Amino acid sequence: QVQLVESGGGLVQAGGSLRLSCALSGRTLRTHAMGWFRQAPGKEREFVAVIGSGGTTSYADSVKGRFTISRDNAKNTGYLQMNSLKPEDTAVYYCALSQTMATIERGDYWGKGTLVTVSS
Repeated sequence: QVQLVESGGGLVQAGGSLRLSCALSGRTLRTHAMGWFRQAPGKEREFVAVIGSGGTTSYADSVKGRFTISRDNAKNTGYLQMNSLKPEDTAVYYCALSQTMATIERGDYWGKGTLVTVSS
């Protein structure tokens, strides 16, 4: 069974930071791409960031320079460091797993999400 479990969400003030974690079980992260997506109330899910098996990263323009995606293959865990948070970052954040960066939007597996709320 493949399972992705997000953690690290919470309530923070604008300008603050959070680090989200995505723990993978049932597969080896080493050979997969991992991405982060978010969905705000009443909005469509949107891409946030992705990291490939070789360490290549890509970010949405809205988070570039503020968020950093990383991975620890030994721990089978991916991370999203979020700095300079804004109220518009408020959303449920989901991690996803796929064979390649190009297919992360489709996602082979998804976590259940963790809520990030940024107050003004």
